[in-house]
Amino acid sequence: MKYIGKWKLHSIGITNEKDEFVYATPEEYLASPMPYIDETDEEAVEDEMRERKSIVGMEAEICDDGFIYFTLPISENIPKEEVDEAVKSGEITLRDGKILGQAFKWELRGDELWYDTEIEGEVFGEAADSWAKGTNDDGYLTFMTMRFVKE
Repeated sequence: MKYIGKWKLHSIGITNEKDEFVYATPEEYLASPMPYIDETDEEAVEDEMRERKSIVGMEAEICDDGFIYFTLPISENIPKEEVDEAVKSGEITLRDGKILGQAFKWELRGDELWYDTEIEGEVFGEAADSWAKGTNDDGYLTFMTMRFVKE
């Protein structure tokens, strides 16, 4: 099946200086301004960059077990011993050497991939569908404001 496999981050939606929603490559995202951070605060900038690096290292793996698994790289400033202890205690789970995030159910509808966001709510008093279309016409896997491309 064409969706099964690993997908790497292609681009992420950001707000540019004109207050427009645009997609940025991982490199552009890492270099983009931080309007919500005091850029004179070195610790805040460092924390933001660590978070951004984690995001650009995110991968999605669509598996034939009916789930999409999202993984994040382990921050370079976390000692291996801490990671091993967190795994041992069950605080985190690793998948292919990365931190396993939430898994989402997926299914095919026709030839399109859909995934269950697990977001519940109502629209005009009726239950909203928690399923979202996961692929677009350009072949990207879309998740929230991120687009992934198959490796």
